[in-house]
Amino acid sequence: MNNSRFSRQSDLIPLERLQQLKFTIIGVGAIGRQVAIQLTAMGARHLQLIDFDAVDETNVTTQSYLHGDIGQLKVHATAQHLRRIDPDIRLTTIADRFRPDQEAGEVTFCCVDSISARSAIWRAVQHRTSFWADGRMRGETLRLLTATDEPSRSHYATTLFPQHEAQPGACTAKGTLYTANIAAGLVLHQFTRWLRGIPCEPDQLLNQLAGELSSC
Repeated sequence: MNNSRFSRQSDLIPLERLQQLKFTIIGVGAIGRQVAIQLTAMGARHLQLIDFDAVDETNVTTQSYLHGDIGQLKVHATAQHLRRIDPDIRLTTIADRFRPDQEAGEVTFCCVDSISARSAIWRAVQHRTSFWADGRMRGETLRLLTATDEPSRSHYATTLFPQHEAQPGACTAKGTLYTANIAAGLVLHQFTRWLRGIPCEPDQLLNQLAGELSSC
């Protein structure tokens, strides 16, 4: 591949290291699809996409799927889009829910909309992945969590709670594409910090309406 494609990001993203890593993206809905698209454009070479769902008409508005994608499985529609960005990318698609015995890459993005699913996935992969990111959004508010070392892993565990304590309704019930794009960009910024050996922010909260970004 001609590396001139990556010249404008070369001072910020170590391309050789990026292309060596294996990525797992669990959930290719609002945030997960944007993460997959941005990673592919950045030069990631090995992506695993996991999602059981099919593209709905509302996903065109909130998740950047195309009209022609409606009815397709999200992993297949996303894979087709990623190959248009980079035809040489190596993709694994799993049209199913995440299972504990499934392989996880060194980098895992958890982009599901159920706290119970997050908890189960975390229990399964926490000792098998080096960088973990979890994006949560509702309306114009989003929370971004990363776990890369023992303190941040311990903190992440405190953000998990029983499903009955969650707010009713899916977290994407009130969603916008621009919020998903911002969430994906912010978690990928934390990933590139980790890639460069810069400490990550384990917990960020962005309220777009209030114009407030805070870190815990």
